[in-house]
Amino acid sequence: MLRALLLLTSLGLAGLPALAMGEEAPWGRAEAESIDYSGQKVVFDVAVDSVERMDNVLSRASFLSQVNGADPFDNAITLVLHGSEIPFFAVENFSEHEDLVRRAQDLTLNGVIEFRMCREAAGFHGYEPSDIHGFITLVPMAEAEIIRLQEEGHAYLQYR
Repeated sequence: MLRALLLLTSLGLAGLPALAMGEEAPWGRAEAESIDYSGQKVVFDVAVDSVERMDNVLSRASFLSQVNGADPFDNAITLVLHGSEIPFFAVENFSEHEDLVRRAQDLTLNGVIEFRMCREAAGFHGYEPSDIHGFITLVPMAEAEIIRLQEEGHAYLQYR
């Protein structure tokens, strides 16, 4: 077995020992690590093009909040919206996207998750601040807000 592995390695085929030797798990099996996460501050750079992708972003933010203990004194998650998802949060589209909007608003209730929206990008979609649901804060520019939050110690995550 060692001789076969050395031969595969010398031929540049070290990644193929499972096929060559018929083994199911030649490197063993993965183990799950238990890690205590807390104190994380994160900015989500969000520009997605579908309700499904936006729902996935909400799921990731919610899960991140949960694994951090959902403590508003210890954690902060800010989603900065500046793409094709903006119309989902317009008051005029509430009936069409009610489930998504209610879910997003529910995530803000414990104070860990906040939503910001680029005012400039909202304007490109034809929206004024008063056209957007009230749990979202409009900021002058998404990129500048993301940079500001990073300077405050937020880690950067991008969702496209």
